[in-house]
Amino acid sequence: MGETFINIQFPFADSEKGFFLEMNKIDKKAIKSNLMHLLLTTKGERLYMPDFGTNLRKYLFEPNIETVSSDIRAEIQTAINKYIPNLKIDNLQVTTNEDNEHAVFVKLEYTVTNDTFQESDFVLIQL
Repeated sequence: MGETFINIQFPFADSEKGFFLEMNKIDKKAIKSNLMHLLLTTKGERLYMPDFGTNLRKYLFEPNIETVSSDIRAEIQTAINKYIPNLKIDNLQVTTNEDNEHAVFVKLEYTVTNDTFQESDFVLIQL
């Protein structure tokens, strides 16, 4: 029986096995890839799913004030609730960078609970 693949690996990489892109075989990596695809896809980019993704890029040049951080948190929470409902957000931090007034860091700690396993991890992205 052949290998079972779950989804496309993130970050994207060339496949050594002849696929167009490298694929995930492990649940933990697949879930993290799904999360990164969701967060970094702009709404309207995915064919036939215009609501898939987030609009995080629109906050790129917004002033770093608490309402923007709150909007970023809400944007992420809404997308995850809709597209990855088995992912529970444990901690979501939106912080600014003192060296670059336009940079925003998002740290998302999460737990995934399926019928078969429970896994905790985090992602860190810079906007």
